[in-house]
Amino acid sequence: MPRPILYFCFLVILCLWVSCRPERPVATTRTMPSSAPKPAPPKPAPRVVTKPKPVDTVAFEPLDQSIVTSPKREFRAVWIATVDNIDWPTKKSLTADVQQAEFRAMIDQQKQAGFNAMVVQVRTAADALYAKSMEPWSEFLTGQQGVAPSPFYDPMEFMITEAHNRGMEFHAWLNLDRGTFSKKSSITPDHITVRKPEWFLPYGERKLFNLGLPVVRTYVASLVANIVRNYDVDAIHFDDYFYPHLGPGQVFQDDETYRANYNGMNKDDWRRSNIDKLVLELRDSIKTVKPWVKFGLSPFGIWKNQTTDPEGTATTGGQSYFNHSADSRKWVREGWIDYIVPQIYFPHDHPRAPYRTIVEWWTRNSGERHLYIGYGAYRVGKGGTREPSWNDPTQMPRQVRYARSMKPTLGGVYFSAKSLQNNPLGVRDSLQNDLYRLPALVPPMPWKDNVLPNMPRDLKATATPSGVELFWQAPAPASDGDRARYYVIYRFDGRQRQFRTDNPQYILSIAQGEDSTRYIDKTADPAKRYTYVVTAFDRLHNESKEVVVLVNPAVVETVRVGR
Repeated sequence: MPRPILYFCFLVILCLWVSCRPERPVATTRTMPSSAPKPAPPKPAPRVVTKPKPVDTVAFEPLDQSIVTSPKREFRAVWIATVDNIDWPTKKSLTADVQQAEFRAMIDQQKQAGFNAMVVQVRTAADALYAKSMEPWSEFLTGQQGVAPSPFYDPMEFMITEAHNRGMEFHAWLNLDRGTFSKKSSITPDHITVRKPEWFLPYGERKLFNLGLPVVRTYVASLVANIVRNYDVDAIHFDDYFYPHLGPGQVFQDDETYRANYNGMNKDDWRRSNIDKLVLELRDSIKTVKPWVKFGLSPFGIWKNQTTDPEGTATTGGQSYFNHSADSRKWVREGWIDYIVPQIYFPHDHPRAPYRTIVEWWTRNSGERHLYIGYGAYRVGKGGTREPSWNDPTQMPRQVRYARSMKPTLGGVYFSAKSLQNNPLGVRDSLQNDLYRLPALVPPMPWKDNVLPNMPRDLKATATPSGVELFWQAPAPASDGDRARYYVIYRFDGRQRQFRTDNPQYILSIAQGEDSTRYIDKTADPAKRYTYVVTAFDRLHNESKEVVVLVNPAVVETVRVGR
């Protein structure tokens, strides 16, 4: 036979032999990093229990749209207004027991609806809903300014404890400018408006702090420092009450202060400078006492219209820069505050201030700080004929979905608690049963703390009549001294080779407290194999690396896995 034919036959036989060889299985387990190559370990002795067969790939079940778009990290909060008894307490002069019962019921409902934070008004008009204050007790708490609750308790201390027990952040919300709420307000003889009348200017029926006076700004900052020093608050929060929004024919009589302190600026710039100085002084008063406490502000939604500044929004509404003397964009661009909550209380199709236009602008102008959207829940179902879009039950859910789609938006705050309790057009139902059905963890703030906590230690699991019991030891403090604040337990199908801890679908439970080191999964199917992952979180919500335990009815195997 000629040589070429022999060569061709040899190639055909070789190809057939190669194609019939069994493929080498692909490894699907995680590879642990090592500092240097190590020799292969000796072959272990045979185990008594048969392990499941390995699988090369795992297909995740299709998820519905709400799960796909539900982020693991999202700030979900409600404003709880105490001024004029808007949200809590519902009436003046309620007993302490009734006040506490109302508060527990309200935040239980919020927790059930998927919220993880609350913004509670603790100062309404140079008064206090907390005991350790240089200002008198609020009339909205007891019916008369200066009168303590009966039986006595410290409302803010109580509220912080209740919030933290539920795994919710507590943001102390202070009104900035009001000295009195109205002419009918009860005023104690030692109230600041009586002791320091030169600090205040009349505005309608109210007396407002003259923020052009350096001594006034220092006074407000000292109030904040006192709260931060004496209470375990997670944040200090102010809303949009800076300088008053003047209506037709209204004036704010600060000319004398301006002439004495203007420093060459026109009056508008001088007022904005006063607010800037106050924001910086507030920031410093917080940071000096407890650097981990956050500082947030909630201005009017529109910074400037494009008609007054090409860098503004394509809107024609009120402007925080001019109407409130608040240069809100500067605060986040300069990093003076930790988060901003622009109050975007407009529907999608508002003719002068469309919701989407304002949200999109803020996503480009929030700097490196957190952006949360202020939602006008109080307007849902009350659009009438003037703003019929608010009568559409899909308006608020569409706003939430749009904000989620616009990075770097990281959550939202709803005004106010009463509106969500009343559930107009099913707005709370849409959050609880759809948008907030999966849990969310508060986003971390790396500029405040970027040190991860250590992972939980010695995770073990055992089968019990009640289910699978997990127990572990609290980690040692991190390099910055932070201890574990809570733990997150994830559960996966035991056949999966990758742990998607970025997907909140797999969060089984959140255990509050450093010593909460035991959990029983009562929903575990004894016939199935599971992978449990436990991580530790510090108070600023940094997450540790994972510790993993693999469980089936007869086998428990623990390994540590780094992310």
